[in-house]
Amino acid sequence: MERLLRRLEEHRQQESQLRWEGTFSDYLKIVYQRPAVARLAHHRIYDMIVSHGVEEGPEGRRYRFFANEIFGIDRALERLVEEYFHPAARRLDVRKRILLLMGPVSGGKSTIVTMLKRGLEAYSRTEEGALYGIKGCPMHEEPLHLIPREMRREVEEELGIPIEGELCPSCRLMLKEQYGGRIEDVLVERVILSEQERVGIGTFSPSDPKSQDIADLTGSIDFSTIAEYGSESDPRAYRFDGELNKANRGLMEFQEMLKLDEKFLWNLLALSQEGNFKAGRFALISADELIVAHTNETEYRAFIANKKNEALQSRIIVMPIPYNLRVSDEVRIYEKLIQQSDLRGVHIAPHALYAAAVFSVLSRLKESKRAGLDLIKKMRLYDGQEVEGFKPKDLAELQAEAEGEGMTGVDPRYVINRISTALIRKGEMEKSCINALDVLRALKDGLDQHPSITKEERERLLGFIALARQEFDEIAKQEVQKAFVYSFEEQARALLNNYLDNVEAYCNQTKVKDPITEEYLDPDEKLMRSIEEQIGISENAKKAFREEILIRLSTYARRGQKFDYTSHERLREAIQKKLFADLKDVVKITTSSRTPDAEQLRRINQVVDRLVQEHGYCATCANELLKYVGSLLNR
Repeated sequence: MERLLRRLEEHRQQESQLRWEGTFSDYLKIVYQRPAVARLAHHRIYDMIVSHGVEEGPEGRRYRFFANEIFGIDRALERLVEEYFHPAARRLDVRKRILLLMGPVSGGKSTIVTMLKRGLEAYSRTEEGALYGIKGCPMHEEPLHLIPREMRREVEEELGIPIEGELCPSCRLMLKEQYGGRIEDVLVERVILSEQERVGIGTFSPSDPKSQDIADLTGSIDFSTIAEYGSESDPRAYRFDGELNKANRGLMEFQEMLKLDEKFLWNLLALSQEGNFKAGRFALISADELIVAHTNETEYRAFIANKKNEALQSRIIVMPIPYNLRVSDEVRIYEKLIQQSDLRGVHIAPHALYAAAVFSVLSRLKESKRAGLDLIKKMRLYDGQEVEGFKPKDLAELQAEAEGEGMTGVDPRYVINRISTALIRKGEMEKSCINALDVLRALKDGLDQHPSITKEERERLLGFIALARQEFDEIAKQEVQKAFVYSFEEQARALLNNYLDNVEAYCNQTKVKDPITEEYLDPDEKLMRSIEEQIGISENAKKAFREEILIRLSTYARRGQKFDYTSHERLREAIQKKLFADLKDVVKITTSSRTPDAEQLRRINQVVDRLVQEHGYCATCANELLKYVGSLLNR
């Protein structure tokens, strides 16, 4: 309680420290020291994004600003920043275009806009992102607008920054009436951007076209003051409270922009191209703001088909925002959405979300023309996994040939709705744990209830659910295999040592001493191949693989380190698979026995403990996994 009250007091003090007020003369000193305070809106937004950090990777740049909210569309985000925000920040002509995010439903478009809004709010509260406005201005406009046009070139050269825009009618009158034209005395204050306070961030959503008023965008006459001021052209008789007014210096979001009436769209033409708009009986009003809208592909195609919209089309930059195509990132999306819920006490078994992600991503991929590359292999390649016959460099070529990939398919909203249904159902039962089979079953049931998909599409999606089930089956067997091998760890070590002895003899062209008869025998080719074949080592590749193992073994020996079956990832996998193959009958009997004997029960408990302690299972889903794998092995 007391700590919370102290935090509230600290917050008030922090808020008071953000306040600043001075004259235009004082502001000029700040600009001389930090010219960035007077940068334009696009430049400020770009700097805000970059301030969070940029990572250079093999697939391009990754902007950390989006890292915790947007997953799997780094290439689209890189294009958004590098093809729009970066050149706009450099005052190239792209800044005079409306930014339109176009993509499928639930693809992250609204999230991107919301992040830009919240990011701007937070950035304006930092020293680096500070900005200032004329005190009393309804549009909190840039104080440098006070400088007469005749003096601007000289000031621009001295400050090293451009000055764009004119005083709004309200400030023009205030300068004349309140300050007697003395620009240096005009009061300036620090501006903190806020969507809630309607400062620098605006949102416009169309309502009924018949009742929607253009005043929502540009402000309106205050009829109650007409009698006092005598004219509709007096700024004091006008409310500069439209969304375009209030979004000045920041960002203006147009929701459902392409559904707007034509009279609203034409207002955007001058604003996007010339940086001003017409309101009331005033001269053109300057506005410095990013205009961003978002739509789906169907609406966009209908919009560009209308010849009346050609003028506006040329003033729009369209940025495709596709669905994520990486399974690992799709899992992160589901985890984020589940964490935001109030659901507690229901355990999600490992790989449950992975199975759902496999289904989603497969539905978004396009068939490749490459021989030997089916959708599963393509999915793995996109997810950064090794695929035999393909290299990481093939990824860029695959993405280039699959134009429009990710613009269709199952959306995350549908999947999370079905996962939520499975969670609620299990949460109401005593067994509060859901596994991959529960999730896939919920996805299938959802297709049966989905009224808008065709029979052909339903069959296609059911095929993807079957593929996701197959992927989970393999993972389930591997998971149990690893847990079982752990309970037979001594056998794994013995198998490894036997293999290493034979590899060393093979590479050095010597013999192997039999530990029982103490005879010297030729290397056991059958044993070595039985292990190597587990991980696809061909007859032609066996020599190189064995030499690689021997080099690794020698390196460990020189360093005084012990080489065990976990020291080489591929060899560990081969040993585990070989041992599991040898133990397959034991696993079958142990996992499928309805009345296990004492030894079987001991092994089951060891495997369950391993799954719980090291693989994230609970006792319920661990036992279910063992039963399921037992049924798979008995088929």
